Amino acid sequence: MMIWRSPRFSHLVARLTQLHAKHASHRYCNLSRFHPSQLQAISDPCPQQEPTHTDAPNHYIGRNVSRKDKNNYLLSTLLDLNDTKEAVYGALDAWVAWEQNFPIASLKLILNTLEKQQQWHRVVQVIKWMLSKGQGNTMGTYGQLIRALDMDHRVEEAHKFWQTKIGTDLHSVPWQLCHLMISVYYRNNMLEDLVRLFKGLEAFDRKPRDKTIIRKVANAYEMLDLHQEKERVLEKYSNLFTEEGSIKKARRSSSQAKKGIPLLTEKGKQESSIKATSDKD
Repeated sequence: MMIWRSPRFSHLVARLTQLHAKHASHRYCNLSRFHPSQLQAISDPCPQQEPTHTDAPNHYIGRNVSRKDKNNYLLSTLLDLNDTKEAVYGALDAWVAWEQNFPIASLKLILNTLEKQQQWHRVVQVIKWMLSKGQGNTMGTYGQLIRALDMDHRVEEAHKFWQTKIGTDLHSVPWQLCHLMISVYYRNNMLEDLVRLFKGLEAFDRKPRDKTIIRKVANAYEMLDLHQEKERVLEKYSNLFTEEGSIKKARRSSSQAKKGIPLLTEKGKQESSIKATSDKD
């Protein structure tokens, strides 16, 4: 059955028509949304009530409802739907049926809201629907899907997605995403997969920039009774534990310099402190 004639789409159009009616009393009628046969009947501003029929063309409603109202309606619809793939996909199909361009920005906002509400299963369903439409193929979307799958207790599915979509290109995967997957493996006691991923990154001479990654890798080696590997990793990346403070200090100094904040040496700090004390006296 075509989406245009489905009951779900008819309900969506009817609901959006009601939303438009709230704004109709504050502006004049947009003649472009009427059929040619209706134009002769229009000589005055729009009446208070809009047509409520549900077989209007998609541009009839789409131009007269704000993006915020459309997003809010989809969000409430997704939260109220039965927890089935068919129901969610049907609602999403109907929602984009009258869009000229795929509303990727709106969907990202909705995904972020669902994530804040910990609606992990819905996040997975929406992202999978997007990917099935050939949309959202970015590392950011992939990371959001992996995180949602993990929180939805579907770690094996997250692992499979990593292997097929991301893990085949380890030389260019952002460290943020690699750290996410290492954390997923660590949290779910998938230590062999964790070690395999880290060794793959090392094979491309990828150097981690966060000591928490090394701690998780070292702990994984220890729990796998690979003590020599643990010591090797800790020694190889010992600079992350000793230089982190100086790196943060350098970044802070750089940030202050960009903002025009004068940088004080230790001697300058002492002189400033002495001056402040003498002023109080």
